[in-house]
Amino acid sequence: MRIVIGDKQWSSWSLRPWLALRRTGAAFEEIPVALRQGEATTAAIGRYSPSKLAPALIDGDLVIWDSLAICEYLAEMFPAAKLWPDDAALRAIGRSAACEMHSGFQSLRGECPMALEVEPRSVDISEATQKDVRKIVERWSQLLARSGGPFLLGEWSIADAFYTPVATRFRTYGIKLSDHGDAGPAGAYAERLLETPEFLAWERAAKARPDEL
Repeated sequence: MRIVIGDKQWSSWSLRPWLALRRTGAAFEEIPVALRQGEATTAAIGRYSPSKLAPALIDGDLVIWDSLAICEYLAEMFPAAKLWPDDAALRAIGRSAACEMHSGFQSLRGECPMALEVEPRSVDISEATQKDVRKIVERWSQLLARSGGPFLLGEWSIADAFYTPVATRFRTYGIKLSDHGDAGPAGAYAERLLETPEFLAWERAAKARPDEL
């Protein structure tokens, strides 16, 4: 299999299915495409994907675009990887959470883009972004309480892949997730996401090419 991805410093959409693919243990090839190059980026991705957007997964003659569709395909092709839990209720809730991230939280996305090359620092965020943060913390807390953790559905799943870029944003922009002087359950979960071997491998690669930024 081959996966078309954007720059690892910035492409949160590419990170999500890459994490799931890495979790399967399957061999794959990366096809990196430089983002933020206008028509050149569109043309480069268009060689592989009808959407002309990253990411895209190529499996033989099959091309799957959209990060959530790729993750669902991987869950079907590699059931032993347990990308979704066996429990039907947990799967349904996990899919709800992933879809909520997939289509929502626009203020957080726009104001605090993923930027793994940036040193963390505290910034002031708008009320709209604060509202997104509160909603995410609420959702994480609900899911962790239901599953018992350590990840949203108990064991690591596609839902966690979808929120890993969010955890990077909270770290990069110094966004506090608790008012009590400690990380709290949501903050501890965010730190856990950034300590997985898969994310650490992505992050190392993202920071390996500072001369190209």
